[in-house]
Amino acid sequence: MFDKLRGDFRGALLRPGEEGYDEARRVWNGAIDRRPALIARCAGADDVATAVRCARDNGMPATVKGGGHAVAGHAVSDDSLMIDLSMMKSVSVDPAARTARGAGGLLWSELDKATQAFGLATTGGIISHTGIGGLTLGGGLGHLMRKAGLTVDNLIEVDLVTAEGERLRVDADTDPELFWGLRGGGGNFGIATSLTYRLHHVGPLVLGGPMFWPLADAPEILDHIRSMAPDAPDDLGITITARNAPPAPFLPTEWYGKPVFGLVLVWTGDLAQGQRLIEPLRKLGTLLADAVRPVPYVAIQSMLDGGAPHGMHYYWKSHRLPKLSDEVIDVMMSGVDTLTSPFSQFSGWAMGGAASRVPADATAVGEREVGFELNVTAAWRPGPGDAHVAWVREQWEALRPHSVGVYANFLSDEDAAGVAAAYGSRLARLTALKDRYDPTNFFRHNANVRPSGGA
Repeated sequence: MFDKLRGDFRGALLRPGEEGYDEARRVWNGAIDRRPALIARCAGADDVATAVRCARDNGMPATVKGGGHAVAGHAVSDDSLMIDLSMMKSVSVDPAARTARGAGGLLWSELDKATQAFGLATTGGIISHTGIGGLTLGGGLGHLMRKAGLTVDNLIEVDLVTAEGERLRVDADTDPELFWGLRGGGGNFGIATSLTYRLHHVGPLVLGGPMFWPLADAPEILDHIRSMAPDAPDDLGITITARNAPPAPFLPTEWYGKPVFGLVLVWTGDLAQGQRLIEPLRKLGTLLADAVRPVPYVAIQSMLDGGAPHGMHYYWKSHRLPKLSDEVIDVMMSGVDTLTSPFSQFSGWAMGGAASRVPADATAVGEREVGFELNVTAAWRPGPGDAHVAWVREQWEALRPHSVGVYANFLSDEDAAGVAAAYGSRLARLTALKDRYDPTNFFRHNANVRPSGGA
């Protein structure tokens, strides 16, 4: 296969034992340690199409690596062909039209840097070294979603390589049904070699940062959040966390390692108005840290990177919650008391605003009603992980009675049941698209929508 691919391939081909192979096969989650038979580091969309056709012709399974951020390690598999987009970094911004087009290997930090040169941005995650492709195709949460909608709500066009190695340009006019499926259906229908986004005026300065209280104050703070969030202005993004205090410079040293509750707030409107909106929070409980201040938007986008470094071991499970009930808060508080790692946490995002005003059937994403996405994440240094995985599963089971689904990008090892929970009644429509574009399930290393033939 190597010899067949080499003749038509412009990028780099790496085999086990060759220089660069071990670096290229690594993904964000250090718990994933797999060895593909060949890594094809694509120089462009033509290379992607060539690699797909070669894998099909030789009966070899293939994976796709953009940013490599999926917690399940979908980007890499043993004895497969890894189609690596990480060398594809082109980006262009049209400030007059307020659009940006980025290649499939681009990271959000790279897209944000380009768009912020013009005071523009689109919704793009909370960790800056996440790839744009995977996050977008799965839906796209982020600090701006209440202002601008999910990432898929701002997706205008996708250049796609199909399971047949065919190159398509897909938008709402050329193929509205496939475009619907690409906005939330993940990598089930092809490889996105470039994506075009609608941009919004953001920054360059926004009001944002973390606030922390003792965990005992969480019920009081969350009672305020669940009251204000549904009707809060669209300019306010709200992230919550419950964990042991990290050794951050804005926290008192005597609180390092102790249970805390935190918010990360991002306000993109008038700074003085944002300060007035946030002020009531400063009067609740025993405020340990308040680092909310005017900062560059790109700093907000990378602010949480230190808590999600490459190479740490990760495992998570998630729920979509219609509200933060007292029972949910109790699970969070008791869960922090039983943490098995100082790096593990509960984290959540307040849905609402523009993201919840998009009709539920407009994209394949899933639930959009006002509520919260709650993620139970274990992170630990390289070593045995059974205890940490068990902790996540215990908390997830305790939260299950309150769940109405799950966000597709937060799936881990739930397999078909998780995919059904993510897509609900939309799964039949996605399956029809799978039958049309990938009936043999060539693209199966993902949150997999299986074709009706069961391939």
